[in-house]
Amino acid sequence: MKIVLFVLLMLPSIIFADDTLNSGNTAWMMISTALVMLMTPAGLALFYGGLTRSKNVLNTISMSLGAYAVGTLVWVLVGYSVAFGDGDLLGSGKVLLSGIAPSTLSGTIPELLFVAFQGTFAAIAVAIASGSMIERVKFSTFIIFVALWIVVVYAPIAHWAWGNLKGTLNFSEMDFAGGTVVHLNAGVAGFVVAMILGRRRDYGKVAIKPFSPVLVSLGAALLWFGWFGFNAGSALAADGIASSAFLVTNVAAALGVIGWIAVESLVYKKATLVGGASGAVAGLVAITPAAGSAGVEGAIIIGLIGGILGFLGVAKLKNMFKVDDSLDAFWIHGLVGIWGSIATAIFIADYAMAKDYNMLSQLLNQVKAIGLTVVYSAVATAVVYFIAAAITGGGRVDDESESRGLDETVHGEKAINL
Repeated sequence: MKIVLFVLLMLPSIIFADDTLNSGNTAWMMISTALVMLMTPAGLALFYGGLTRSKNVLNTISMSLGAYAVGTLVWVLVGYSVAFGDGDLLGSGKVLLSGIAPSTLSGTIPELLFVAFQGTFAAIAVAIASGSMIERVKFSTFIIFVALWIVVVYAPIAHWAWGNLKGTLNFSEMDFAGGTVVHLNAGVAGFVVAMILGRRRDYGKVAIKPFSPVLVSLGAALLWFGWFGFNAGSALAADGIASSAFLVTNVAAALGVIGWIAVESLVYKKATLVGGASGAVAGLVAITPAAGSAGVEGAIIIGLIGGILGFLGVAKLKNMFKVDDSLDAFWIHGLVGIWGSIATAIFIADYAMAKDYNMLSQLLNQVKAIGLTVVYSAVATAVVYFIAAAITGGGRVDDESESRGLDETVHGEKAINL
């Protein structure tokens, strides 16, 4: 009798699953949105704040906080419309969330909740890019850059990857939670701005050490925690795919730590806390596009190689390119994001394997998506930066401010007692 009653109660949700609000999915997505929100003004802020020098800690944290605040505003004004509105090349029709009522659904959750969830992705993407330019970019320039970049760079790439890439460019990318849209995009953007700004005055002349490995570790832990919402939340439902994404996210992060500190120990004979924390982030970046399709075996390999690649990028490749990517945003998010995108086509769990799946064909699609993201992000980011710099009378701080530190000269505060 209880079984019959349960079936009768569940029958409406089963029959009308595609066009009826599901309270379980809605609750999970609210939690996921809150988790991803935590990643920017708390997790990334502390991670980046600990990596920079003491004279620029508060400025660095302020950039993450500012990115989240301004990014949220711009997203609801126009960013969401460009990313998820109707249209082929670019979306439209949802400026100021026009036509979206509390009762309007996106799948089985309110569309307003989907707006909030996706807005946290846009905000953290531009905050990640800030890591490449800290200690020398004007705060005012960066804030204007945030507003323009989300609309001009992030939203179109999100529209192509998650909206209409197949219809517009005749190929389909696999990017479950933002491997190219968020991480590669942000890594390239930061790298481009770092090249334009030039090196810090004392770069290569003095040892530039992290202000607080403790803050780095705490920030990485908060990012790890929030990433469950980032990846598992991208299923947009409280289901088996979300559960799998939750598990592989945790596994890949753990293997990222192991991969980074293992190679670091071989090269430098020491396993550092900063290295371990950075390895966790690298593992998380690597699994992001594959979280909805990779199994545990794939997550182990993806996370391990992600951690190793992140270390090699920071310790070896960075010196070859000679670009002052202050906090290694490109090497941890861009380079590892490329690996994650490629790995997504390779490591497919049995449950996600379609009968007509062609690995070589999908690999080609992933490479196309990577190329599109790199080229568009690089060019459009340069344009956006020059506009922001022109509005603020130059994008780089003066020599005295850079020497004294931006905490004091820009914000009038110090983090000595932090």
